[in-house]
Amino acid sequence: MCDVLQIARSTFYYETKEQPNEDNVTEAIVDIFHKNRKAYGTRKIKVKLQDRGFVVSRRRIGRIMKEQGLVSTYTVAQYRPRKTACNEAMTENVLNREFEQEEVKRFVVSDLTYVKVKNRWHYICVLVDLFNREIIGHSAGPNKDAALISRAFATVQGDLRQLQWFHTDRGSEFKNQKMDELLKTFEIGRSLSMKGCPYDNAVAEATYKIMKTEFVNQMNFQSLRHLELELYDYVNWFNKYRIHGTLGYMTPVQYRQEALKKNCLIYC
Repeated sequence: MCDVLQIARSTFYYETKEQPNEDNVTEAIVDIFHKNRKAYGTRKIKVKLQDRGFVVSRRRIGRIMKEQGLVSTYTVAQYRPRKTACNEAMTENVLNREFEQEEVKRFVVSDLTYVKVKNRWHYICVLVDLFNREIIGHSAGPNKDAALISRAFATVQGDLRQLQWFHTDRGSEFKNQKMDELLKTFEIGRSLSMKGCPYDNAVAEATYKIMKTEFVNQMNFQSLRHLELELYDYVNWFNKYRIHGTLGYMTPVQYRQEALKKNCLIYC
């Protein structure tokens, strides 16, 4: 029959074999992965599947693992930074690394960081008041753009005209018409780090390092909404309950309230 139909015998025998159900294969892969401390990759899972009677290619295993969000502990998801144009504006570094400020909202610093949501990178933006290291604004979203930063400004409580200076690095997301209009509207001054010098924005960098350790690396975000809710909860804890060594082991809110009391005693 194969000769008459001009097909290879191997094709006939492959088609007549009962193919494993996709749901059964997926269930087996998930089971093997979790029963082995999340340490197995496609090679070892393929061997364990054969022991269970499943003949599955590594490519198919990899596809199913990706769909199920299974990442081996030996495989660390790496963020590939996107190459963007540097902000070449002539704006000076007004902050000049004077990170110890004595006035509320005189200098607000910001930066962006990345976080995995399911199998896609998302971004977080926070606004930090150098006076008491308080996160006064925050946002999260799938895109690294001016809209993300604008949403962070929208969460700041009080009049935005109380902010005197806004300091960031020279990322292109901080240089566009939308950002310029926002800062001009609320009469907020602009300060930029030197090109290629992260130390000029050290407090923002340090804040993100803390957030990565205490928040991002401890969570498994299932959606953007999940990330937003957890970020709101973390920021609330960071400001109201987390004590800071640089603030004399007070929380940012406590430090601000104590400062207001002292000023009241002096001027009242």
